[in-house]
Amino acid sequence: MSVAEDLSRRRGGRDARRALRARPIPLEEAAVHPGMTGGQYKPLSERDVQRIHEAALEILETVGLAQAIPSCIEMLTAKGCTLTDQGRLLFPRGLVEDTLATCAREFVLHARDPKHDMQPWGNRVYFGTAGAAVHIVEVETRSYRESYLADLYDCARIVDLCDHIHFFQRTITPRDMLTGHDLDINTAYACLAGTSKHVGTSMVHPDHVDEVLQMLHYVAGSERAWRARPFVSQSNCFVVPPMKFAEDACRCLEAAVRGGMPVLLLSAAQAGATSPAALAGTVVQAVAECLAGLCYINAVQPGAVAIWGTWPFVSDLRTGAMSGGSGEQALITAACAQMGHFYKLTVGSAAGMCDSKLPDIQAGYEKGVTASLAAMTGVNLLYETAGMHASLLGFCLESLLIDNDMLGSINRNIRGIEVNDETLSVDVIRNVCVDGPGHYLGHDQTLSLMLKEYVYPALGNRMSPKEWNEAGKPDIVERATAKKREILSTHYPDYIPREIDDLIRSKHDIKLPREIMQPGDPRWLRK
Repeated sequence: MSVAEDLSRRRGGRDARRALRARPIPLEEAAVHPGMTGGQYKPLSERDVQRIHEAALEILETVGLAQAIPSCIEMLTAKGCTLTDQGRLLFPRGLVEDTLATCAREFVLHARDPKHDMQPWGNRVYFGTAGAAVHIVEVETRSYRESYLADLYDCARIVDLCDHIHFFQRTITPRDMLTGHDLDINTAYACLAGTSKHVGTSMVHPDHVDEVLQMLHYVAGSERAWRARPFVSQSNCFVVPPMKFAEDACRCLEAAVRGGMPVLLLSAAQAGATSPAALAGTVVQAVAECLAGLCYINAVQPGAVAIWGTWPFVSDLRTGAMSGGSGEQALITAACAQMGHFYKLTVGSAAGMCDSKLPDIQAGYEKGVTASLAAMTGVNLLYETAGMHASLLGFCLESLLIDNDMLGSINRNIRGIEVNDETLSVDVIRNVCVDGPGHYLGHDQTLSLMLKEYVYPALGNRMSPKEWNEAGKPDIVERATAKKREILSTHYPDYIPREIDDLIRSKHDIKLPREIMQPGDPRWLRK
């Protein structure tokens, strides 16, 4: 073969590969999809799991939880709990075991668009956002500013187009919402307006839960339709670690359960501060608190849908500050996932946060380590996996897009390597080495597996140094900024129909202006 023929052949192969990458591929044929099966990484031995389980039952029986509200005490004492003279509610082993035997399992978490429905059981893994950051990271000025409601809407719009972020839990606490009522109602609205994926949010008062539920009934079409497909879950910090109920949150919890809203039972201690410095002890406390929460909601309503949210954080013991990007964070998240799988519950936990203030090298390794290890354990719903900086204080829209690339690679690791007669490639190797050109670039197998076996970054740079230099030395953060601007200037989803939006705005004090949601669209100007 001449040099010209070889170059022509190589160019033809590259053209074929480019054409293949450009064509759409069904989700079921793609290299990764939502709900890949993890479980490959297990930091705890079977004996470790059993000992943590027994320790959790012991502290529930002998230490219990303080500050239970009257309705909680009434319901749980009727189930066998006892209230000590010190006001601590003790949970007998039998109640915990009975609850675990009858609680809800293998439930779907619905989305507005059914294509985004999730089946978070077994070791299936889904990635999402979360948080209550009070600042937005401005990468161009390397500065922080207060977060606003419009930023939350923008976050939702970006996540709506991120293939590897499967659900959207509110990312920021908008600082322009001056009351708890404004915050709760408008947070839910902004999330629903920006994405058709499953939404997670939070409320601070049971009246706000009822008001959000009314809004959700409008969006769903009726209360019956909402209860059939609840597409919003409530993130509920029902405990104030160590081992105390959060009274206002408990009232919100009861309102959500009765309203048919799935609940994330969230225990968020900080090792060395509000849970033991010993990592095993932190896991024990998180397990005990979440088992108590599971008993609680099943006393409110048997079979209530609950995500088991063992969500402990880590302290830097030199300063007491939170360290969300630490290796220890990955370990305790993974251990809590193992415990949830031991109980065969749907597990929600946090990983992918970072302590770095900007999307830099530190952010990359912190996010990569924590999200990878937790995902490989098989956490069903992995929160905080994209955009979060400064140990939950800052949120970066550019990082949403960069982390989306990262999560695609992590999801490919979760999938693993399929070994069968076809993938062992004996005939392919024989054909290329004996009869073929000595390389696999244009082989039928290569072309057929380009999108079925491999994940490609949307922003990550794989140019050679020469190509990179000739292209103007592109930087991933600059590319993310450009992509962010493109999305925010073009993607204005119409997920809340005009007539429903009119109804919502007539009943609720919605702060997000229509001109932000539909610029240039004359419909928002109509009376």
